[in-house]
Amino acid sequence: MIDFTPTHEQSALIDQVRRFVREKILPLEAELDPDAGELPAEIREPLVAQVRRLGLYGMDIPEEFGGPGLDVMTRCLLAIEMTQHRAGLYSPCYGVFGGAGLAQLYEATEDQKERYLYPTLRGEMHGFFGLSEPSGGSDPARAIQTRAVRDGEDWIINGSKLWISGADRADYGIVFARTGEGRGGITAFIVDTDLPGFQVRRVVHTLRSTHYATELSFDDLRVSDRNRLGAVGHGFAIANDRLSSQRIPYAAQCLGVAIRAHQMAVEYSQIRETFGKPLAARQGIQWMLVDNEMDIRSARLLVLEAAAKADRGEAFRTEAAVAKIAATEAAGRVVDRAIQIHGGLGVSKDLPLERWYRELRIRRIGEGPTEVQKMIIARDLLGKVAA
Repeated sequence: MIDFTPTHEQSALIDQVRRFVREKILPLEAELDPDAGELPAEIREPLVAQVRRLGLYGMDIPEEFGGPGLDVMTRCLLAIEMTQHRAGLYSPCYGVFGGAGLAQLYEATEDQKERYLYPTLRGEMHGFFGLSEPSGGSDPARAIQTRAVRDGEDWIINGSKLWISGADRADYGIVFARTGEGRGGITAFIVDTDLPGFQVRRVVHTLRSTHYATELSFDDLRVSDRNRLGAVGHGFAIANDRLSSQRIPYAAQCLGVAIRAHQMAVEYSQIRETFGKPLAARQGIQWMLVDNEMDIRSARLLVLEAAAKADRGEAFRTEAAVAKIAATEAAGRVVDRAIQIHGGLGVSKDLPLERWYRELRIRRIGEGPTEVQKMIIARDLLGKVAA
């Protein structure tokens, strides 16, 4: 039986994050647009400085790169606390806690780290992850049609990308292009966004008012071989690097929202009366709350199990996929029930529930759709038969 009780050190960190969210973030949100995704710089920067003093900035940054080097379990426990506010799923605490961003740059050359990784970790530069294309994103081995052709000491890139977050505000991006056939024919390049031939073709708006994606085009874009990330043909491995471990805190973030939505539903059901009785006295409402409780408890155990296996250095691909499905799907159900219990108030912007509902729908697609996670699980269960 695995004991998931937080250690003394983890409990102290959880308390710090919980106080920060409740004392610093929640009061700010009362004055912001309900769909705000950013804090004004004059508000954000002092908060960032405070988080740095607490030693909590960039929780996913390894120690060798100046971060706290937290294990996956601790990151999950903190993620649950960080997302219990209106904008929790858009950018946990509005980016105040920072983050590694493009973890693939940890494998860069020292020259590339100096030019891109370290400025990114310091918050001086911003990058994007350019994998998905109009032909699809879940199967890059077949979907990538963007091509890179060697031309002396340079590469010429032609093609397009779609569903790319933040490219319109980025200084650079990691772009995956085809240099051969199959999985072994994909190469990664660090592309500066001010190069001739790079264009943000359009902004693609999504369910979230503050979140959007971009479509990019590359027209004879010339990139130096100095900016090739990893070996030729090694791009598929780079794209998948760290993705499984990142899915676990991603799932934990959804749990934080579910927990807060459930708490709101429990509290509201006890004070809202209909036909002379509180909602909490009605069996239909009681069972909805019970379903919420079971969804949260089961998803939390699956997320923490995956985190524990990852921290022990064991194979955890299936566990990460299971956790991602369980948490994103369960959180969506919990918020949906919470909205139903709140009635008209639940779909109003007076409460964060309607925003969480929209954002959680996206979470079932981000970091690999539910169906792709099921493919991963099936392949681990059935091997070549499933493949």
